[in-house]
Amino acid sequence: MFTDAYWPRVNGVTVSVDSFSHALVRRGNEVMIVCPFYPESPVAERLSTAHSVTVEHKPEPVVVRVPSIGVQLLSKEDRVARFEKLFWVSQHIEAFNPDILHINTEFMLAEFGLYYAGMYGIPSVYTFHTLWEDYATNYLPFLPPAALKSFAKSLIKKFLRRTNRVIVPTEQIGEVVKQYNIKKRTHLLPTGIDPSLFTHDEGEIAAYRVLLEQKYPRLKDKRILLFAGRISGEKNIDFLLAIAPLILEKHPKVAFLFVGNGPDLHLFTKEAARQGVADACVFTGYLKREDLALTYGMSDIFVFPSLTETQGLVTIEAMLSGTPVVAIGAMGTLTVMGGDNGGFMVKDDKDEFVRRVFDLLEDDELYQRKVAEAREHAQAWTIDTMATKLEKIYQGTIDAFQRAVKNNTLFQLRNKTKEAVDLITEAIEKNKNDD
Repeated sequence: MFTDAYWPRVNGVTVSVDSFSHALVRRGNEVMIVCPFYPESPVAERLSTAHSVTVEHKPEPVVVRVPSIGVQLLSKEDRVARFEKLFWVSQHIEAFNPDILHINTEFMLAEFGLYYAGMYGIPSVYTFHTLWEDYATNYLPFLPPAALKSFAKSLIKKFLRRTNRVIVPTEQIGEVVKQYNIKKRTHLLPTGIDPSLFTHDEGEIAAYRVLLEQKYPRLKDKRILLFAGRISGEKNIDFLLAIAPLILEKHPKVAFLFVGNGPDLHLFTKEAARQGVADACVFTGYLKREDLALTYGMSDIFVFPSLTETQGLVTIEAMLSGTPVVAIGAMGTLTVMGGDNGGFMVKDDKDEFVRRVFDLLEDDELYQRKVAEAREHAQAWTIDTMATKLEKIYQGTIDAFQRAVKNNTLFQLRNKTKEAVDLITEAIEKNKNDD
């Protein structure tokens, strides 16, 4: 699996690669993850950057961290693999001897993967994770939006054409592939979630809440509305801060808890103050995944206003924890909720959003019904279910690739045979004429 985002970088692609890789390993497959090296990478994984190509197959994915450089102009969190490491990465891949390559990115490591696929004749699949047409302006706001949109579209089309098959996490992204007029076999495959990560008893959750309240006293004795995700403009966080005064006016014993990190964290803390709700808002920054799971469990409602979410995985994580969701029905959120399942899916309308939050805060019978509904609905999105589908996609791609290679070989053989027959016939005719 090739990805330009992996732990400790936190985003949906990281979660997808990590979840699928571990699920595939549990099912008896061997998986290698090729990702950038981050200065804060776990010590054990830093060894993967040593110039050794001996690969030990363990009951964990093999992680190869490629020496990288920062891209401060675009993002303080992301890094790009160094181009001159192409041959070094190829040595690692050759030692691993993969049957198929899975591209989860559109940047340098995608080029590494596709180079190897072409050089060694290995099939590849590409997951279209991010709708860069919408996201690009968040990284390069100083460039003309129309030009960025055009560039992002051409970049994605290039990858869609260069791989053997395409995976889309939502129906909406599948429609984008059709709009791009890409004649390629496409598979719908959302990222699954490991339910064991979000199963905790009440005592464990209560103990964690005490610790969090000690760190953030604003949360004490409050009903918690949780947002989890990247703290950046595309997540529509200003929507939540704009409705916070309306909610607090009627329910002053509510606190807004924002979990995650991102380039706009300082802007939203200032916006909370501007809206007069700073005392009711807590920004924790990044939390470890096990702590995030407990945070879901201690929260009353998961509020999610993002309009550009590719998959909406956090809504499923909240539901697995038994936390009802109020979210705007757009992109990936629309796919995973599919309506008022496990909460309420609303339009991009502040009044409707607030009204649904009030419904859950004020109607205990409705709230308990949505808790049970959330847990049940989320079961359809578990990682083992999705990993089984991914295995079938891999095998189907490998089989189709091998058939194509075989047919091409036979075609070439027929051409060579015809050429040989023509040469012999020509020689015989020439001899006849000479006689």
